[in-house]
Amino acid sequence: MSAFFATLRDGRFLTAERLAFYPLLILAASAVGVVALIATAHGLNDYDGRPLGTDFSNVYAAGVAALKGEPAAPFDIMRQWAQEKAIFGGATPLYGWHYPPFFLLVAAPLALIPYPLALALWQIATLALYVWSLSALIHRSAMPQWAQDYRWIAPALAFTAVFVNLIHGHNGFLTAALFAGGLALLDKRPWLTGLLFGLLVYKPQFGVMIPLALAAGGYWRSFAAACFTILGLALLVTMLFGAEVWPAFLASTHFTRTIILEQGNTGFEKIQTLFSQVRFLGGPVTLAYAAQGAIALLAAFLLVRLWRRPTSFGVRGAALCLATLLVTPYLLDYDLMLLAPALLLLAAEGKRQGFQPFELSLLVFLWLLPWAARGLASATHILLAPFAILALLVMTARRAQA
Repeated sequence: MSAFFATLRDGRFLTAERLAFYPLLILAASAVGVVALIATAHGLNDYDGRPLGTDFSNVYAAGVAALKGEPAAPFDIMRQWAQEKAIFGGATPLYGWHYPPFFLLVAAPLALIPYPLALALWQIATLALYVWSLSALIHRSAMPQWAQDYRWIAPALAFTAVFVNLIHGHNGFLTAALFAGGLALLDKRPWLTGLLFGLLVYKPQFGVMIPLALAAGGYWRSFAAACFTILGLALLVTMLFGAEVWPAFLASTHFTRTIILEQGNTGFEKIQTLFSQVRFLGGPVTLAYAAQGAIALLAAFLLVRLWRRPTSFGVRGAALCLATLLVTPYLLDYDLMLLAPALLLLAAEGKRQGFQPFELSLLVFLWLLPWAARGLASATHILLAPFAILALLVMTARRAQA
């Protein structure tokens, strides 16, 4: 047993041969899974009657409604469901639209083309952005040899959240790309960083920590650019879709908060947060909010502390990604794509300065976790993600202290 813990402590199990082989194995298994899903589909639906790309169906349906001159319809849960059933069949499960009106700017253009083509275009384009942003981040993290030999691509594509995101047709690739791209350009192109961070307004729960980090670090040009981007997008949405989309969105947040989040209609095993953990174990809503508030305050404190001090770029960037994942009460397993920039930056830090005890093992664990997070939670009622992410954030803060 002592030998086992010694192996976990120093990460000696992760040899160069294993790092080269296992990502390729996971990539092959993921490819087989995607091909099987497509091969067993009938029409626009998979073997179980769900739309291919499951959650992408609500984006496409919202785009169809917007093109029909009904941009407020997606915010009415029953009208959204009716639109989904009109496209994918009467037995289609409900896939709610829980985005602010900004995301209609993406949904409407995608709805101009047939669903299979729209799904493929969305997945390929956002996956390419994800790979590009990680490449930019590698160059920024002063690890040029990683950029030159391209050995990082296999682990980046084999990151298990990639497969989860693919089968759900979700936006995790885009979220990770905007974070990684913004961080990579922070010092050289502050206005462009602000633009990329501002575009995250389509998923506002992921933007809470960004103003704190930028203000703490004194990146006021990026802060201003993000604000201008959001204002510009709000004006564009109002011009294209009408002012009625805003009260419709605000009204829809009650359903999202009470039914989806607090009652766990989506499934508490899918929501990888401390809030969901408390509710999963039968705790009251007030206790769940209190626990989530406590972990959010701790994450914000550590983030501001790290961004105010002259810490390394890798530590700052990883802390922003990790704190963002901890602060929101609503985080699905495919949203764990945001771990990718954090894992890359901390791997680069460890490669340069050495890994802390158990740090490499924790990085590997979080690289594997998205694939199994939902199943493990269903079997044990324990959500491992928030605890592992918090442990990594604390470890990151200790690295800065050292």
